[in-house]
Amino acid sequence: MKIILSSALVLLLSACASDYSFNSNLDGEAINDYFKAGDVTLFEGDSLPKGHYELKGLVQGESCQADVNAVPASLSEARTEARRAAADKGANGIIIKQCVMMEEAAQGCVSRALCVGQAIKMTSAD
Repeated sequence: MKIILSSALVLLLSACASDYSFNSNLDGEAINDYFKAGDVTLFEGDSLPKGHYELKGLVQGESCQADVNAVPASLSEARTEARRAAADKGANGIIIKQCVMMEEAAQGCVSRALCVGQAIKMTSAD
């Protein structure tokens, strides 16, 4: 029994010591692009930035349900797309002016969500 257990342990440990490489289809640039929305602070409704900020321009985000079997459009996805657009302008904040959900099929979407806001560059951390 000791010999079988010892052999199994040696075999297991030798498998861990092999030269293992990991290949992925993920691109490092794509990961940075995906997470850049997290660097943009969202201000919506009565929540406004405190302190000084510089306007970088208007941005919008859209979520589209392409067909009946696809995931429905969502306001949260539209806000995230607007945050990505703000990050592309060098902003670290966005003031959402309005979000609209459209349930009627139009422009290739079964349902559609749109958010419009102002991209801002805040000078102090809030």
